[in-house]
Amino acid sequence: MGASTTMTIRVSSDLKDKLGRLAQNTRRTRSYLAAEAVEAYVDRELQIIEGIGRGVADRDAGRVTSHEDVTAKAHQIIAEARRKRAAHP
Repeated sequence: MGASTTMTIRVSSDLKDKLGRLAQNTRRTRSYLAAEAVEAYVDRELQIIEGIGRGVADRDAGRVTSHEDVTAKAHQIIAEARRKRAAHP
């Protein structure tokens, strides 16, 4: 994780209790588990947001394929797979 800093958050007493139980069962500190959970959440959300940004940039640059073209290609792939399966029972 590298250098750390202190951050204060508010959670429900129920969540704090659950985190305490998890910490006890895993022999980790509540702080360690909370930091891991926040890091996983932030990483996942950033991936989503950055992916959306890349998609918008692709759309704006004209790097898109129409729904109709994708559907036609999917039908073509399925039909070819069915032909191959029928030819080799």
